[in-house]
Amino acid sequence: MTERCDLLITNVNAATMDPSIAGGYGAVEDAAVAVTGGKIVWLGPRRELPDCAPDEVIDGEGQWLTPGLIDCHTHLVYGGHRAGEFARRLGGESYEEVARAGGGIISTVRATRDASAEELYRLSEPRLRALMSEGVTTVEIKSGYGLDLDTELKQLRTARRLAQHNPVEIVTTCLAAHALPPEYDGRADEYIDLICEQILPVVAREQLADAVDMFCETIGFTVEQCQRVIDAARKLDLPVKVHAEQLARTGATAMAAKASALSVDHIEYISDADVLAMAESGTVAVLLPGAFYTLRETQAPPVKKLREAGVCMALSTDLNPGSCPIGSLRLMMNMGCNLFGLTPAEALAGVTRAAARALGLCCSRGVLRPGQRADMVLWPMDTPDQLAYEIGALKPAQIFLGGKDVTAG
Repeated sequence: MTERCDLLITNVNAATMDPSIAGGYGAVEDAAVAVTGGKIVWLGPRRELPDCAPDEVIDGEGQWLTPGLIDCHTHLVYGGHRAGEFARRLGGESYEEVARAGGGIISTVRATRDASAEELYRLSEPRLRALMSEGVTTVEIKSGYGLDLDTELKQLRTARRLAQHNPVEIVTTCLAAHALPPEYDGRADEYIDLICEQILPVVAREQLADAVDMFCETIGFTVEQCQRVIDAARKLDLPVKVHAEQLARTGATAMAAKASALSVDHIEYISDADVLAMAESGTVAVLLPGAFYTLRETQAPPVKKLREAGVCMALSTDLNPGSCPIGSLRLMMNMGCNLFGLTPAEALAGVTRAAARALGLCCSRGVLRPGQRADMVLWPMDTPDQLAYEIGALKPAQIFLGGKDVTAG
């Protein structure tokens, strides 16, 4: 009996990123992919393709098909910019010095509070579109530039609105524990009370966030304060993520691993014990080479130790106005290789399979296999190594979201 399908892509080489298939890319050459109802229903060598009656057939012309790219850590909804701080850091001031002088996150908080919802949307959409143009089909967007109930909600609602008007999947994260707002100066514990007792319950009730994040750093919040946020998130059935050990070792990674956090992000200063704790908990290491590059840091995450321990490593842009105003996930793949020592295959896994896991979405995307969403990108290249190697010139030939061609956006 001939099976019907919505879409059949033939004459492609598939970099499935399926770890059950040998090789770093899980490659299936001269492949065919069948899609029905927005999901992959068959993938394999073209010669083994069963009889099917597709509504649409695409000749891949020998190009490479990958999972849709996933940017699992961004702060792209914000007001204003911090170009002046960039100049100050070039003049010798550190990120921490700028922040303690009233710049940094707090300067963006002021601009985001002042911006209307419409202005926030207008400013944020081009940033999102820049990512989409590179084959990104899923984007995580954090709040954290409001630091009060109304503005945190404004940011999260803007992120949801972006999802409604653009062909991309958006996952939202409440990062109210990003910095201490000026009105709570010297009263950090009281601000944590506000987050736990007011902000998170309202965010959960309105279903505006898919996870909760926190900035556990010397210029952020202590382990004890972040543990309170984790406890509050758990009561609301929200998974957690943690900005950890970017500037110094604080114990944040151990706390996150103990809480079975989805991910710990940055992690330049983690210890050997932290690496083992992550391996045991299954917590994903999200590497952010753009921030490392922009801040001209010198201590890189211990990638070799993470690899040897079997810790899943994701890559992301950390797109934000201060430490990484870079809207290119493909550039992060190159930086992950050149600055952190990833292989090209690890870099592609970091923006597909591992990134999906960092968002708790590994059951639905990040790999090309039957049962997964048909989020896919067709690339005019000879080898998947080119994705981490080339910057700028290599563009997607076609982008599919749930099996639908969204190349034009």
